[in-house]
Amino acid sequence: MSQTFLLGLVLIPALVIAIVFHEVAHGYAARLLGDPTASERGRLTLNPLAHVDPVGTVLVPGALALLGGPVFGWAKPVPVNKWRLNNPHLGMMAVAAAGPGSNFVLAGIGAVLLGLAIPLGAGFDGDAAGGTSLLIDASGEPLWLATGLFYFILVNLFLGLFNLLPIPPFDGSHIVGGILPKQLRAPWEKLQGIGMALILVLVAASWVFGTSWLGDLLIGPVTFVLGYYLALADWVAALIA
Repeated sequence: MSQTFLLGLVLIPALVIAIVFHEVAHGYAARLLGDPTASERGRLTLNPLAHVDPVGTVLVPGALALLGGPVFGWAKPVPVNKWRLNNPHLGMMAVAAAGPGSNFVLAGIGAVLLGLAIPLGAGFDGDAAGGTSLLIDASGEPLWLATGLFYFILVNLFLGLFNLLPIPPFDGSHIVGGILPKQLRAPWEKLQGIGMALILVLVAASWVFGTSWLGDLLIGPVTFVLGYYLALADWVAALIA
């Protein structure tokens, strides 16, 4: 069984957990701020099937993977009615921030667990950024739990930072929309409807021209923030040593 396949088995649960908690966090934040729409529609559940979008979660990433393109997809957004929020303007900003915020919290939990799980002398057998590396112990044996926790941190950081991009309809665009002057908010909100089409065009272009605009854009911020989470893991590991 290839190492890449085994890493896929590690990455898939990490990705599912990150996406599900991200979407549920939006719904819970909305309910706390006055909008029970997600709760009424049964979307405040950790059941992954409730958040699967047949096109965005299955068809698009599956087709891209088969065609050798960059794998990209999305979950079914949790419904939020801004006009049911106690404060529609500030409420939408808070609801948008809740999704990435949940991913940063999950990454922190993963860092603590990594510190508890990783033995002294462990390290990667290659370049972790390449997505095919394993954490190994001093004797060269793979550490699957520690590897899974590392990629769990990485997936959550990527998803959190990715969604903070100020591109409609990502969460970051809703935060930017709340900061904009009142006269600019309506035109900005109109962009939400075409934002996903724009992203798909950019993903397709990156595949055609052999570039990775998304990876190039986020690799720096993700690596920078990852250093702090790994420092937390090191601190926990030293604490129990």
